[in-house]
Amino acid sequence: MARILQADVDEVKSRTNIADIVGERVALKSAGVGSLKGLCPFHDEKSPSFHVRPQVGYYHCFGCSESGDVYSFLREMDHVSFTEAVEKLAGRIGYTLHYEDGGAAPENSGRSRLYAANTAAAEFFRGQLLSTEAETGRRFLGERGFDAGAAAHFGVGFAPRGWDGMLKALTTQGFTRDELLAAGLVSQGQRGVYDRFRGRLVWPIRDVTGQTIGFGARKLFDDDQGPKYLNTPETPIYKKAQVLYGLDLAKRDISRGDPRRAVIVEGYTDVMACHLAGITTAVATCGTAFGSEHVKVLRRVMGDDSAAGEVVFTFDGDEAGQKAALRAFTEDDRFNAQTFVAVAPNGLDPCDLRLQRGDAAVRSLMDTKVPMFEFAIDRKLAGFDLATVEGQVGALRAAAPIVAEIRDRLLRPGYERVLARRLGMDPTEVRAEVERAARGQSHAPARREPVSPTQAGADSSEIAPVTLSSLPRTADIAMERGALMGALQYGHQVDQVMLSRALEVPFRHPALEAVREVVIAVADRTRVGWAMDAVNAVREPYRSLAGELLMTPFPARDEAGAVASTADLGRRMILRNLEREKNELLGAVQRVSADSDGGRALRMKLRDLDIERQRFTES
Repeated sequence: MARILQADVDEVKSRTNIADIVGERVALKSAGVGSLKGLCPFHDEKSPSFHVRPQVGYYHCFGCSESGDVYSFLREMDHVSFTEAVEKLAGRIGYTLHYEDGGAAPENSGRSRLYAANTAAAEFFRGQLLSTEAETGRRFLGERGFDAGAAAHFGVGFAPRGWDGMLKALTTQGFTRDELLAAGLVSQGQRGVYDRFRGRLVWPIRDVTGQTIGFGARKLFDDDQGPKYLNTPETPIYKKAQVLYGLDLAKRDISRGDPRRAVIVEGYTDVMACHLAGITTAVATCGTAFGSEHVKVLRRVMGDDSAAGEVVFTFDGDEAGQKAALRAFTEDDRFNAQTFVAVAPNGLDPCDLRLQRGDAAVRSLMDTKVPMFEFAIDRKLAGFDLATVEGQVGALRAAAPIVAEIRDRLLRPGYERVLARRLGMDPTEVRAEVERAARGQSHAPARREPVSPTQAGADSSEIAPVTLSSLPRTADIAMERGALMGALQYGHQVDQVMLSRALEVPFRHPALEAVREVVIAVADRTRVGWAMDAVNAVREPYRSLAGELLMTPFPARDEAGAVASTADLGRRMILRNLEREKNELLGAVQRVSADSDGGRALRMKLRDLDIERQRFTES
């Protein structure tokens, strides 16, 4: 490859403000004369130690010692070669590069070609939205309150129904089929390569710098046998666990707001509705639950080094989404910002809320927000009759694990008091129950001596590692152990919805519960290597147990049998959870009048529960 003249390399660098490039990924603020600082993009941190000096074109992190110029920054962040980094910046400022052999710019390769292919595809899709065939797509947008201007602002396009319309268009522009496959734009079938997106509305998914890295496509036609939403698969430039749709449009207002606020919604049309209504800090995940990687991305944009910021989730009736968000904020790398939940009237999502009640109603969502953990506690308490002692005790046992998940040592005591007030109980009793939940103990009397707060907070490295051979030999423990072994070893081959449901209820043994917490938090259990990553994420002293669960041979004759056994264990776990729920409802039925509204509601729940149990039993 021809080398760029050194004079041009220096000229491009001199014309580029490194703070502009870094600032697209990291929220920077003044750190004294000639210096800016923010959260380091090369390692996870909560207090900013990453400094940028624009006048000298240099950055340095005092936490991890990463340092360099604007070219090294791009090479590390975008995984491009030195030549590609120079060419990228030259194109940004409109500078024509010269090469040592006097030739023109060489053809880019690798990741740059993937970016270019996605950009070309986005332009193709946008043009197709004006076609006659796209009438259904334009009507879909119009019925949701989006006109041509809104579609243009968000780059919405249309994928033709044919098998190779985009393939032909991009091949004509010089892209190879291998490049289009690598970019996730086409798929490989028995008869050759064909367009991945066909007969769908298409939203371009961009990274924080505004480069198109993938697409989300919505089904429009009844004869489309695919999922309602189809996204770009994982590629070298598209990692769905690290991408937030709309962040390229929202980042400026997120980082400069007072307070700094990010609003998390659940879909592309919700982002559009929020932005058009005036909530220009709205973003959404792309076909995956909100997780710890999304936390890191947002923290850097927010400059989340204080408690001044806000993260607001808007929820509909999706219980899974609420649980995923709560998990994200019980991790050690949670936001420093305050986290809230805003639920629209009747559970409407922002798009439907805007349609039915207008822009003002969407904006007023921010006035109804409540702290996330308070929201979770209240939802849990809603299922109990707090006028009775039994209801109070049941509610405490149900809500204590939520408070126990709060790892902030200053925040948890406050929510213990909140829970005590909600229940009308002694704060000491509530605190004791929360501590028991935190240790993963059952509510049955412990056989060993009580653990003091000092002992409970002891360094986990002083506790002996738990092994498979040390687990109690009971039927319940055996089922939990087998379910985790199957999940870690064959979870990628079973139904993911079923597996998530099987593992959604906390396990009774603290060691197995520590492993379950990590497994259930994994956003994509079909990804190669996820199980090894999960094992490494299990906290001590339970990591070695997780390793044993992954490496111990699964008790089955062959892989097909192991997959079937894993699925069967999952169903048995679901049935166990349903049986536990039924027993709780039967107890509640006995405490209320059969002719009361509450009694009738409980019997309806029991009926629905029995139907669901029958379905899983028959399967």
